[in-house]
Amino acid sequence: MKLAYSPASPYVRKVVACAIARGLDSRIERWKVPTTDPALWPANPLSKVPALVTGEGMALYDSPVICEFLDSIGDAPKLFPEAGPARWVALRQQALGDGIMDASQPRRREIALPQDQGRQEYIALQQGKVARALDVLEAEADSLGQLTTIGEITIGCALGYLDFRFPHEPWRPGHPKLEAWYAKAVALPPLAQTMPVG
Repeated sequence: MKLAYSPASPYVRKVVACAIARGLDSRIERWKVPTTDPALWPANPLSKVPALVTGEGMALYDSPVICEFLDSIGDAPKLFPEAGPARWVALRQQALGDGIMDASQPRRREIALPQDQGRQEYIALQQGKVARALDVLEAEADSLGQLTTIGEITIGCALGYLDFRFPHEPWRPGHPKLEAWYAKAVALPPLAQTMPVG
């Protein structure tokens, strides 16, 4: 398998964290490629990372699809519960973590541009999304475990991205239970071995 990646992408981190949790990391070749490079197009016509080319040559994108594919191979315990309430909790948590990243990644670019009223309103809108998501996670923090589901891995990657790109906007104040969970989770191999750089 070959993974198109950027070392700073939280979505790539999520995929690699899943690969580590599933015992598949050594089977994945890394391909560091700029999203502007046309060589990426066969792997992802949207020119985004992560993109995974399977051993059979099938191109998969983006992180939810790749993670579910990784969950379908190998013998380690599944990250995607197969049925029942546990599955919907894990998928909802994945959506919440992805949503934090979705609201944070473009905001980083917007901050660097001239701050007219429209841009300021957009930034505030994205900040509000993250703040509400953090409040939900704080309320549910007691139920979070040891990175054994796709939801927990995604939440960990999202919180790590906030630390990485927005250290001047600390998320821990007001979220003591979430802070305590993250302090344990970030020391586990899927997160400890995938710290972002760049």
